[in-house]
Amino acid sequence: MGLDYRPVLWNKHKKVYDKWIAVSVLLYLLAFIGISLGTNAEITAETLIIRAFGTLAIALLHVVLAIGPLARLNPRFLPVLYNRRHLGVSMFLAALVHGAFSIIQFHTLGNVNAFQALFTSNMDYSSLTNFPFQVLGFFALIILFLMAATSHDFWLKNLSPKTWKRLHMSVYVAYALILMHVFLGALQQQPSLWSIGILSLGFMGIASLHLAAGIKEGKVDREKGAQTKDGWVYVCEIEEIPEDRAKIFVLDKERIAIFKYDDKVSAISNVCKHQGGPLGEGKVVDGCVTCPWHGYQYLPHNGQSPPPFTEKIATYRVRKRGEEIYVYPEALAEGTAVEPIIL
Repeated sequence: MGLDYRPVLWNKHKKVYDKWIAVSVLLYLLAFIGISLGTNAEITAETLIIRAFGTLAIALLHVVLAIGPLARLNPRFLPVLYNRRHLGVSMFLAALVHGAFSIIQFHTLGNVNAFQALFTSNMDYSSLTNFPFQVLGFFALIILFLMAATSHDFWLKNLSPKTWKRLHMSVYVAYALILMHVFLGALQQQPSLWSIGILSLGFMGIASLHLAAGIKEGKVDREKGAQTKDGWVYVCEIEEIPEDRAKIFVLDKERIAIFKYDDKVSAISNVCKHQGGPLGEGKVVDGCVTCPWHGYQYLPHNGQSPPPFTEKIATYRVRKRGEEIYVYPEALAEGTAVEPIIL
């Protein structure tokens, strides 16, 4: 969390991860160039750059798309999620190099503007075998640019978290466009079962991870508690909630997090105000619920970020009957203080 906007915010951990990104990118490019020159000594420098950075961008995109579901399936991947924005920007830069050299290589030697040539050199949109696949890559690059340009918290705050989230979910549109771009390109120029096979395996891997994460979260959403005559909903036994952690429960299609801490129990919204992170998967650190994604914090009894921060989330009333925990399903206004249960 920060009070001021800075162009780039690096801490010790981000510096380590960024070094790993830089080293991995360099090793990949060196390996790709070495293998390409070893198998085709006549390849031109322009073609080598186009292919090297194009495949690099696709590899990084698959890693970016895999991080989210992996973090939901196993908390060990949360540190990578914390650094996902830098990885996404790196992926865009690789795609930009690929796109720029492709336009220079194929569309700057004619009599018309390069971008005009991109859209007019092939107008056969009705043919699958001759579809202008470069246009698909161009639109995917535009989406990736918008995401990279708005990756800073300044845009998240000013666009609103909901709008920002919708914009960045368009990465799946870009992914679909890139899949078609590569598939059609491989089919039209140099038919390669190897390239199509690798791309298909990548798609199946991403789809499988998202499906597994969805099934896991679906189990939480299907868990229902009996409602009492006075409107309170049974959640769980006290012993089912780990110390300094939470049990996630769904009320009226809204996920809430019931935290046990310092011999007390409080209930808050499960959604972090920063990027919609799952607060219930975090823990209580120094008396504050800490989001596992980016470390945003909230006081469990009132849903307010500790001063001088101003974020607020909804709170819920809780009740204890014997060893059972009940929650009233109506959310209170964001930042409303609620007396916690004393155990």
